[in-house]
Amino acid sequence: MLRRLYDWTMSLAARKSAEAWLAVIAFVESSVFLIPADVLFLPMGLARPERLWRYAFVATVASVLGGIAGWYLGHYAFEAVAKPVLEFYGKLDAFDALRASVGYETLVLLLVTSGLAHLPPIKVVTILSGAANINLGLFIVSAILARGARFFFLAWLLRRYGEPIRDFIEKQLGLLAGVGAGLLIALYAAYRYVA
Repeated sequence: MLRRLYDWTMSLAARKSAEAWLAVIAFVESSVFLIPADVLFLPMGLARPERLWRYAFVATVASVLGGIAGWYLGHYAFEAVAKPVLEFYGKLDAFDALRASVGYETLVLLLVTSGLAHLPPIKVVTILSGAANINLGLFIVSAILARGARFFFLAWLLRRYGEPIRDFIEKQLGLLAGVGAGLLIALYAAYRYVA
């Protein structure tokens, strides 16, 4: 099923409506969808490099709006909507573990790391942010910074290196972003330990 979903998402890049689909995928990825918008963003950017910055902007705005929807799901409709979504993706246990173990500051850090590297998955953190009553303004600012950094960095890589960077992005960027997110979490933990 996951492979078919991935293939379907890739096929959207060839359509005239690709930009609208990018917005849809970026929106739903932040609250309920499994496949990241990068899967659509990469082939679109390679096919039309002159539109890379526009695509990054569209993906950022839609992703932030999707994150806000996830926040509202967690805040106002956790039992009715968010919990079944998390159960469907097998993320409810991860969500419950995060909810029980993180404080306000840690949750904001997770929002940034999930926005940059999908660690933990962005949909889990957006819903958790709403359920934990994270300030919506702070949530929006951190989502803009994290998601914008991700999409504009991808746009820069594609603009600078073109097709050769695609394999690297698809295979290694997640690992590198994960290592970066891990370092950010380690620095935060060290700061909290020292303070």
